[in-house]
Amino acid sequence: MKIIIDTNGFMIPVQFGVDIFEELKRLGFNEFYVPEAVVFEIEKLIKREKGSNRTAAKVARSMMDRCRRIAGTGHADDLILRLAREMEAAVLTNDIGLKRRLAENGIQTVSLRQKNRLDFV
Repeated sequence: MKIIIDTNGFMIPVQFGVDIFEELKRLGFNEFYVPEAVVFEIEKLIKREKGSNRTAAKVARSMMDRCRRIAGTGHADDLILRLAREMEAAVLTNDIGLKRRLAENGIQTVSLRQKNRLDFV
């Protein structure tokens, strides 16, 4: 199964100590994707943030190597929504607005639950 990982999904390991790849595998996912817009957002966070947020962004950048990159331009949330529909992929995100948009479009969403595991929304 395919899953697209949003920016805040990559921040989960540092912020909450959850191994997102192990959790996603537990849920049955074996193809991981990251849109270029998310790569750009993470690079921006590394330059702009300080402290633990910057550390989380740096860890996120290193984890992206385990994902296939997807080209695309525009706002990250819009791109994720379009790609998820086209690829028939789920999305890992904690973004409330994006989760709502994904649900409205019938796209399967995975999110952090109880601050210690990932699960379907």
